[in-house]
Amino acid sequence: MATNAKVLVVFGTRPEAIKLFPVVHALNATAGLKVTTCVTAQHRSLLDQVLTIAGIEPDMDLNVMQPGQSLDSLTARLLTGIGQAMDRTRPDRVVVQGDTATAMVGALCAYYRKIPVSHVEAGLRSHDIYHPWPEEVNRKIIGAIADQHFAPTESASANLIAEAVAPARIHVTGNTVIDALHATLARISESPALAQGLDAIAERFRNKRIVLVTTHRRENFGDGMEEIARAIADIADLPDTAVLFPMHPNPGVVSVMDARLGARNNIARIDPLDYPHFIRALDLAHVVLTDSGGVQEEAPALGKPVLVMRETTERPEGVESGTAKLVGTDAARIVSEISTLLRDKQAYSAMARAHNPFGDGQAAQRIARVVANGSGI
Repeated sequence: MATNAKVLVVFGTRPEAIKLFPVVHALNATAGLKVTTCVTAQHRSLLDQVLTIAGIEPDMDLNVMQPGQSLDSLTARLLTGIGQAMDRTRPDRVVVQGDTATAMVGALCAYYRKIPVSHVEAGLRSHDIYHPWPEEVNRKIIGAIADQHFAPTESASANLIAEAVAPARIHVTGNTVIDALHATLARISESPALAQGLDAIAERFRNKRIVLVTTHRRENFGDGMEEIARAIADIADLPDTAVLFPMHPNPGVVSVMDARLGARNNIARIDPLDYPHFIRALDLAHVVLTDSGGVQEEAPALGKPVLVMRETTERPEGVESGTAKLVGTDAARIVSEISTLLRDKQAYSAMARAHNPFGDGQAAQRIARVVANGSGI
């Protein structure tokens, strides 16, 4: 790219902020680039937690979050807001991450202005447009627009090649979430106070095996969330077991959990955690039960088995390497799989010691070099 090339980084959710803050820092440290950050605040409070910890003050904040927003109304506001931001900044390149509405619309707005797009975490595919929904289609749209595809793994690269993306445009970098995890662990080591808010829970569950639960997927709302709630209640009844549950604020989660779980002594339902506290929670956990995408990548880096409450995953590397297992949302199946890991040391060890396939913590540096040079790593 030309000297003083203008790069616009667009993001809006907590997971995007986690996976992009190492990239923003790496781009800022790269000579010849002028970096501008634009946040949409698709997830307001959850996003702000990460920005504070990461030391990033956005140049533009569109603040599109509205209670109970539909996907179409959100998309419409993103289109006009991000488009206006691009018209003001006139970037030479736009960087987006993952598969959110913000990322998809950011790529689309860039395309409308013939601005090249770099896609961080490119090539993930579940091959089912409704699982995860709407993320599978979002990332395919971005894939059709981007000219730089930063695939986290060889499997993701193969998906792109199968879709006729030119191999020269694909760069296998590792996943930036591992960069973020290493950076945050270093900060916690230097400043333990960053994650001391879980000390009381750690003491409360000191002699118990902690099952860390996260759930928020739209496709699990309704019957799936009811089954998940039933499973959580049954897991909490297992001997010497407790549940740590940072609960997503979406009403589709909260209402079901309130009705099913109530107040139980060995279930700690807490507000969503900032990133250092979430890493501490992962460290405290014996097993992780999730429908999240990013947690499938983070937990193996700390040697924690992951049971994924989905029927498909766009991160098959975890399943293939043995660090993760798909269990769906059937309550009986979830409880059975958790029980096996809690009682069978060999089964637990096989997952806990499996190789983490998601990277070495240097992905952001590789991405910054490609953005700056427009060539290979």
